[in-house]
Amino acid sequence: MSKSLLLGTRNPGKLKEITNILGDSGWSFCSLEEFPNVGCADENGNTYGDNAIAKARFYASATGLLALADDSGLEVEALGGAPGVFSARYAGENASDGDRRALLLSELAKSGSTDRKARFVAAVAIAHAAGDLLNVSEGICEGIITLAPRGNSGFGYDPLFIPDGYNQTFAELPEDIKNRISHRSLALMQTKLFLLSCKS
Repeated sequence: MSKSLLLGTRNPGKLKEITNILGDSGWSFCSLEEFPNVGCADENGNTYGDNAIAKARFYASATGLLALADDSGLEVEALGGAPGVFSARYAGENASDGDRRALLLSELAKSGSTDRKARFVAAVAIAHAAGDLLNVSEGICEGIITLAPRGNSGFGYDPLFIPDGYNQTFAELPEDIKNRISHRSLALMQTKLFLLSCKS
């Protein structure tokens, strides 16, 4: 098996997290930035795992490389688990992270609920160019939603999410702490074990 792995995302925040966590796995990485003609995989699955698998298979087939892809979302209890698998498209296809955060806070306010419980969920899949699924890992991080965005680090909903056991949002926490406790890091640490087992 090749020691080169395509990271199937164009999100710079995700790329940084993934390479930081998997960096000492003995593999080399490339990203979709090196494949500008490769389109975007459809994300119409019912679960994060479905979407991660579909993306990994799509990018592996399109590039001929072993590919890793992830899907993640924020599930807010007072909103019945929304935005969930629609987290990235919550405010529309061309909305910014700020638009999505504003809509989430608006919907929470309209709900009238004082329940701020939420959780981040992530799935990470690796697929071979032939379409074979090699590994799927999942991670969950429980927490609460803030009343307003806080912090300048991270991306997506990070400024709104305070993980259990902490007083800072993902956007305020030091990177090394977030990379230990986040939903994506928990999934990636399982992925890392798989990569290490394949290294030889």
